[in-house]
Amino acid sequence: MTLIELAAEAEKKSAEVTDWAGRIGWVAGLLLFIAFVYWLMRQGWKWRGSLQSDLPELPGMPETAGEATLKLSGRYHGSTTAGQWLDRIVAHGLGIRSRVELTLTDAGIEVVRPGANDFLIPAAALREARLDKGIAGKVLAEGGLLIVTWAHGEKLLDSGFRSDRAAEHATWIETLNSMIKTTEGTAR
Repeated sequence: MTLIELAAEAEKKSAEVTDWAGRIGWVAGLLLFIAFVYWLMRQGWKWRGSLQSDLPELPGMPETAGEATLKLSGRYHGSTTAGQWLDRIVAHGLGIRSRVELTLTDAGIEVVRPGANDFLIPAAALREARLDKGIAGKVLAEGGLLIVTWAHGEKLLDSGFRSDRAAEHATWIETLNSMIKTTEGTAR
């Protein structure tokens, strides 16, 4: 290439936009499409909540908190129908992911979630505690989630938690399962 050709190449620039109306129309159309998709997602969430309207209100926190056996801070990843890790429960705010503070007392597991509904998993409702790798849209390494199975109304639910310190999961599982075994003889 000659020096003149290099200079001509350097002076080339992109074409001027001549159809501003067309470009603005495409951008507006894209934004409307994105808004429509989000609206559909919201409608689906509300529809799922109405299908689960038979689920009773969540148990509230006890008036007097018993002595804390264990505490855990981490994330609440949601609740599903027991054994069906993709069937998310959204009624009563159970589908909202959030930070969580769990406290195990004789009354059960106190679930405190900033920005979402707090609730109690009564000790008599506990059925199982285990490690798993996923729950409704959240998949982690094998054994990354603490799953607590509990009865609520006529339904068994799996609730997924992840501690900020994963080593705590084993202690929670051992304590919860021994607590469940000691209450198996009583009426649930």
